Amino acid sequence: MFRRREPVPFAFLAEADRFRSNVAPPPPERPSFREMAGRWLLGLTIVAALVGALVIGMPALSLDHSAQTQQSQASQDR
Repeated sequence: MFRRREPVPFAFLAEADRFRSNVAPPPPERPSFREMAGRWLLGLTIVAALVGALVIGMPALSLDHSAQTQQSQASQDR
């Protein structure tokens, strides 16, 4: 579609990979105390929620042997 009118110097393209900028990016901004405390609190809340769900869900995952024992005792009484 669009054509360049001036030729591209290929020597410049060959040297382009060796070019390095002398401008360094600014250092990353350090998070404040409030941000760090918020991150720790969020992480602690997530871990506590997972542990709580596991503790609450364990009885539902375990086999209930007492119901089977009561049923077998009732059948023996007949």
